[in-house]
Amino acid sequence: MSAIRKDAEGCLFMPVTKAVLPVAGFGSRMLPASKSIPKEMLPIVDRPAIEYVVKEAVRAGIKEIILVTHSSKSAIENYFDSQFELEHQLEAKGKDKLLAEVRAILPSDVNVIAVRQHQALGLGHAVACAAPVVGREPFAVLLPDVLVDCDGGAEDLRAMVDRFDESAAAQIMVEEIPRERVDQYGIVALEGEAPACGESAPVTGIVEKPPISEAPSRLSVVGRYVLPAEIMTILKETPPGAGGEIQLTDAIDTLLQRATVEAYTMQGKTFDCGSKAGYLQAIFHYAAKHPELGEQARAMMSEAAK
Repeated sequence: MSAIRKDAEGCLFMPVTKAVLPVAGFGSRMLPASKSIPKEMLPIVDRPAIEYVVKEAVRAGIKEIILVTHSSKSAIENYFDSQFELEHQLEAKGKDKLLAEVRAILPSDVNVIAVRQHQALGLGHAVACAAPVVGREPFAVLLPDVLVDCDGGAEDLRAMVDRFDESAAAQIMVEEIPRERVDQYGIVALEGEAPACGESAPVTGIVEKPPISEAPSRLSVVGRYVLPAEIMTILKETPPGAGGEIQLTDAIDTLLQRATVEAYTMQGKTFDCGSKAGYLQAIFHYAAKHPELGEQARAMMSEAAK
């Protein structure tokens, strides 16, 4: 564990124990399913997508999950709350395995806190809404549309947190994508070659959805960040950018002028659960490796392929 230090603004460099999850969006790409159910609550096999993201954060050492949410999405908060009546019923009926699963959704030493984003003004604005809870500490940002599976190997977010704890350099998870898709993502520029998987390298620039002809690389931002508290101050001063929204990418580009920002090349596999095709891909992937349903799921997929 790194010693506590301070930056020029007096913000603390200390172990990362807080994570911001922006969940206020309406999920228009998942309509009509997301009309009345938060897209984050759509199930991936036997549990909602948001649980996979929260557990990824917990495995990285996060103790406070900060949901930036909307009034129509109370189902997400409720899911991570205890439900005495259900637990009592399961216990009375001797359904000990189900009871254990329900109680294991969130470890007892992890807290979930919800704050509201009253206007849809972009990812940067959503992150800034968490400032009163984050305070002057570093924090992680996990976009809940993206699931990351490291398949039992080294955890990418854990590696990013460890790297930040060692160096105090902001971390952005990236992966290489085809050139024709760079105008759909945030893209980073580096001093030299892309770092090997599981490694970090200094970033020289970052731009949101650049034209293909102007993209500085093919390294796209995946949806995982570890950031210093200073980014909250920058976000307050960041004007609307692409799409007329306050972009986290623009704030990180400003941070680059003041501090080191590094791109971390991921090792795992990502699934874009904000799109219907990515959501289906995630279901196939997690069903095939499910400890109880995996064999049946693989047989079903094989039969369907015929």
